[in-house]
Amino acid sequence: MDMGKYSIGVDYGTQSGRAVLVEIGTGREIATAVKEYTHGVMDEYLPDGVTRLGPDWALQHPRDYVEVLEETIPRLLRESGVRPEDVIGIGIDFTSCTMLPIRADGTPLCLEPRFERHPHAYVKLWKHHAAQDEANKLNDIARERGEAFLAHYGGKISSEWMIPKIWQILDEAPEVYDAADAMVEATDWIVMQLTGKLVRSSCPAGYKSIWHKRTGYPDPDFFRALHPRLEHVVEEKLWGLILPIGSRAGELTEAMARRIGLLPGTPVAVGNVDAHVSMPAVGITEPGKMLMIIGTSTCHVLLGTEERAVPGMCGVVEDGIIPGYMGYEAGQSCVGDHFEWWVENGVPPAYWDEARREGIGIHDLLTQKAAKLRPGETGLLALDWWNGNRSTLVDADLTGLLIGATLATKPEDIYRALIEATAYGTRMIVETFRASGVPVDEMYACGGIAQKNALMMQIYADVLNMPIYIGASTQAPALGAAMFGAVAAGKARGGYDSIEEAAREMGSVREKPYVPNPSAVKVYDELYREYARLYDYFGRGENNVMKVLKRIKSAVAQEEVKTC
Repeated sequence: MDMGKYSIGVDYGTQSGRAVLVEIGTGREIATAVKEYTHGVMDEYLPDGVTRLGPDWALQHPRDYVEVLEETIPRLLRESGVRPEDVIGIGIDFTSCTMLPIRADGTPLCLEPRFERHPHAYVKLWKHHAAQDEANKLNDIARERGEAFLAHYGGKISSEWMIPKIWQILDEAPEVYDAADAMVEATDWIVMQLTGKLVRSSCPAGYKSIWHKRTGYPDPDFFRALHPRLEHVVEEKLWGLILPIGSRAGELTEAMARRIGLLPGTPVAVGNVDAHVSMPAVGITEPGKMLMIIGTSTCHVLLGTEERAVPGMCGVVEDGIIPGYMGYEAGQSCVGDHFEWWVENGVPPAYWDEARREGIGIHDLLTQKAAKLRPGETGLLALDWWNGNRSTLVDADLTGLLIGATLATKPEDIYRALIEATAYGTRMIVETFRASGVPVDEMYACGGIAQKNALMMQIYADVLNMPIYIGASTQAPALGAAMFGAVAAGKARGGYDSIEEAAREMGSVREKPYVPNPSAVKVYDELYREYARLYDYFGRGENNVMKVLKRIKSAVAQEEVKTC
């Protein structure tokens, strides 16, 4: 039958990869396919089941990423009946900084027999926080030297970012560092698998690797101050052409085309970051509109017309999200993970039995029960730091806190308090941007939680005292990636010549936003003031008990690893 033109977007998340086939011109999602990672997140053992990992490690297996392509893309074509010749482009997005050491030909070191039992040879996931010592030292040295780049990252580089992770490899496994011809973002590595060449995206390079569009990487003197062997890390490990998002990285190779069922020569977009690629998917291409991409963690992205220093932001990058604007990023390290932790570790069997009787999921049951509670009724207040603080404190050594619990506290009380904590964390980020001269006039949200959990979105609207608009797509990052795939193809092939054009035709939000409830706003204002006091008390050095406890735990764990 006569068919239109389509683009494929592949969104690599923390637990799975999601691919979507999208119709050019309408943004209609024709087919969706999801592949859970075979190895999942490795935070205790390597695949051999023997090699133990230390505290704060989070690894993945690169084969899982290729399996996503091999399984989801043929499924999209099969289920939709779309012909390969009608797919005009492919776009990729990834969690970041998710990085791995590779050979020059793209082979991950962990696939070599020599390194298959070496943790540092595997993919370091974004939430690998074991490089915090290196991040701390990097920040101290950068401040002592007066490095201008710190202002672009809110005054601190996170342990999640590229340079601390590279430095950790050099510190703890110099043999892996020496064997690696390059250290790459996973998004760039997957694009390399598709096209056969290494092209680095300006988006993760700018936000996660201390690269600046106008000045490049920091001087070799800075890297030498970190470690003598890092002096030439840019030429030795970070080589490769850096291209802006919206560019074409290359075309699909014959070998990969056979494996995934598309035509050789299909345009492949420069890789992107999952949060940033979502902005055009909800139709945002102008300043003042903050988008929350809510999942296991939350990223907050925002466009601005000027480069401002915002304390604790993850970065500000020119052309980093939409060409022609400054792209700001902030984030929370623990949101969906937060709720999953409580469900897996704190909910009694009776609740699971009730959920089964009702024929609903445990999260749905807890949400229903929590929705019956009024703001402030739980008597609880929490800090959302179960996986550290990404913004505005940029400190992975901070941990969670729950205060106000009694013998009468119920599981749904804590569940609601954790939701509220993430809303307070978002408000802290919004207020910090505003205080720094970066307007936040409208709030948007996308992701599975935003789509499904009305209670959470209403709490956010009440805590922020702002309407919240929800993206229409259930797969916003994958849709955004597909849109960039259409831009890589260009108008001549049936796509677009700019992401703004694609956003106008393919991006959208739901018709009705969540609107603040004035009575709830009043209660949450009072609770937020207490949250802010706890935030400063435990987060800005007045009481370092969280770090003391974590240090003791780490020391005990390291002793256990040594004795195994």
